[in-house]
Amino acid sequence: MLRKIPHTYVIVFGVVIISAVLTWIVPGGTFERHIVNVNGIDRNVVVPGSFDYTGNNPQTWQIFSALFDGFVDRADIIIFILIIGGAFWIMNESKAIDVAIRSFLRFSKRIEHNRIIARLGADNIIFVFIMLMFSVFGAVFGMSEETIAFVIIFVPLAVSMGYDSIVGVCLCFVAAALGFAGAILNPFTIGIAQGLSDLPLFSGLEYRLFCWVVINLLGFAFILRYARRVKKNPALSPVAEEDNYWRELHETGSLKIEYHTPLSGWLSYIMLLIVMVIFSVIFPLTDISVGDSKTTLPALPVITVLFGIMGLLTLRKSIHFFIILILIVTILVLITGVMGYGWYIMEIATLFFTMGLVSGIAMNYSPNRITKLFLDGVRDIQSAALIVGLAGGIIIILNNGNVIDTLLYKLSESISGMGKMASVGMMYVVQNLINLVMPSGSAKAALTMPMMSQFSDLIGVSRQATVMAFQFGDGFTNMITPTSGVLLGVLSIAKIPYDKWFKWVLPFIIGLVILGFILLIPTVIMDLKGF
Repeated sequence: MLRKIPHTYVIVFGVVIISAVLTWIVPGGTFERHIVNVNGIDRNVVVPGSFDYTGNNPQTWQIFSALFDGFVDRADIIIFILIIGGAFWIMNESKAIDVAIRSFLRFSKRIEHNRIIARLGADNIIFVFIMLMFSVFGAVFGMSEETIAFVIIFVPLAVSMGYDSIVGVCLCFVAAALGFAGAILNPFTIGIAQGLSDLPLFSGLEYRLFCWVVINLLGFAFILRYARRVKKNPALSPVAEEDNYWRELHETGSLKIEYHTPLSGWLSYIMLLIVMVIFSVIFPLTDISVGDSKTTLPALPVITVLFGIMGLLTLRKSIHFFIILILIVTILVLITGVMGYGWYIMEIATLFFTMGLVSGIAMNYSPNRITKLFLDGVRDIQSAALIVGLAGGIIIILNNGNVIDTLLYKLSESISGMGKMASVGMMYVVQNLINLVMPSGSAKAALTMPMMSQFSDLIGVSRQATVMAFQFGDGFTNMITPTSGVLLGVLSIAKIPYDKWFKWVLPFIIGLVILGFILLIPTVIMDLKGF
């Protein structure tokens, strides 16, 4: 008789218990911290050499309050997930996404007639384009939480194309994670790590750009190979049974679509256009930040003109295409907000909430129906919010037990006495291990870089090499650690059990970790620009 695989909640709660056990075994300890201004932002940074053992605080009944504490700590991501679920449920009810998927499938079949495209594979070209876009977002401005919203789009698209939900998650979340790991100009990882290491902001760009290309080549090849195998033999997918949810949802939504444009669609168009014109007048130019450089562009006016023209064309065709235009404009405004105005979870959630409301109004839904649809979406996605809260409890337990700093101190101590290459390799290992319990890149940089950078001076290794070890160690394991609220949120939305994802992604992560070590070798043995 086969043993039943534990539920994701059971796995994560098991990690909570293990974390509590560690608070009994590992001695308590703490580093002194002080405030340092890093690239214009105050950061609470560890003082090197200040570690001191203190009394530990063993956790007992707190394992049962971990869910509550995790909810409080991750409230922003949890609310973000719930709002995204409700907003997209309203849009799904309009059948606009089904229409978009149909149109996309027709387009992919049409371009297959081209001899060159047929040889390369239309799906391969489309997938590479999508993944490259998300990888750039991850590398340039650290896209992570934002990918949660796109899972709802790409998972049903991938399943309807004959692939599976894992492929859909790879198109956005994994692609952004690859870019995040091979960060070129990510201010939340590279920017903070270099600032704390007293290095010129975004220096060493040339070699990091090379690393980003290599990481993407390996990552994309792995994903495309898996996608090709699954399409050829769907039985090879570990989530074939779970994907029935998406198949049934798509089939139900595609049974009957009536192409029309109600008066409310035109009214919504006029209302949105007026609002966008007002904002374009108030913000005619936007300073788009790319790394440490800024480019001033008329971003909002351009988006407004695009919406004005395309809105007329799509409404004349059908309300469904207009709602897809609203989604596209929402994404463009999101990119402008993140890169130009420093938007984060609250602003992005507000943007998608508005998108859902406008979609419902354009479809001429009553206020009661919009409310009911929103609540249905929240209900459908609430499991993702719960798992994020529970995962947040893991870090709460370790912090309250006063063992985080002790673990870091012991790991950093193990590096001393090694050669240059071995020391950099151990720094990389340490960063990977820390990332399993602390997936926040900016927090990890503040915790480790002050010590690691000074240690690199003692052994004669470039501080830039230390930053690279942090960068890779911070990036790859984000795709597997059960403490990552973003990962667990993505998997819950995609209906992928964590254990199945773990088995699928583990060989991929091992390959990436080995690649990261190989890419660190030139930082020690070669004279690289900026190192």
